[in-house]
Amino acid sequence: MHEEHAFTWISLIPGLNHAPNHVVMAALVALMLLITTFIARGQLLSVMKMTDGGLVPESRLTFRNFFEIVAEKLYALTESVIGHHDAPIYFPVIGTLFVFIFTSNLIGLIPGFLPPTDNLNTTIGLGVFVFVYYNYAGFRAHGLGYLKHFLGPMLWLAPLMLIIELASHVFRPLSLGLRLRGNIMGDHVVLGVFSGLVPYALPVVFYGLGLFVAFIQAFVFCLMTMVYISLSTAHDH
Repeated sequence: MHEEHAFTWISLIPGLNHAPNHVVMAALVALMLLITTFIARGQLLSVMKMTDGGLVPESRLTFRNFFEIVAEKLYALTESVIGHHDAPIYFPVIGTLFVFIFTSNLIGLIPGFLPPTDNLNTTIGLGVFVFVYYNYAGFRAHGLGYLKHFLGPMLWLAPLMLIIELASHVFRPLSLGLRLRGNIMGDHVVLGVFSGLVPYALPVVFYGLGLFVAFIQAFVFCLMTMVYISLSTAHDH
């Protein structure tokens, strides 16, 4: 799915000027997150050597504090949706999805950079990953008994329920990918238009809106992932 876009800084880098923008930007986001994670981990190991064992948070915002805030709030939501017992199992994947999608959305607010989530290849890829993962979680929790979920509660309704359930599950990754891509693309276009028309003051409002959209879309994507995992692992199948 090739798309024509305006100028990007990536196009100035030799060897990358003909590479798909969404692939390069996704790799850049992943690299940024790896570096940030190592910095946060280094800060955590440093404060753990203190007399209080790092239990008292620092007064200023650090990488460690930032990740602790994000992880704490997201874990509480995961626990409320998936349950106290299963939350520790699935939180690492959900947390990784949130941070990757949120950072990918945010990078589009920097002039000269396009968010990887502006491309269907990225968003559909994320949707397919979620599809594979929550079905894996279902088989992990129930074994082959997970397939009963697709047949419904009554045997005579099984053929109809199978068609309905398969259609429902097939459209889940599509809905996740299309929703994410559509909102991020729309926000990026609006920001670009108003920045071109009124380059001073007014774009600040749309940057604030872009920040809000970046967070909400990452939140909604991960919330739906939690719901799908919860449905596939529920013990009433």
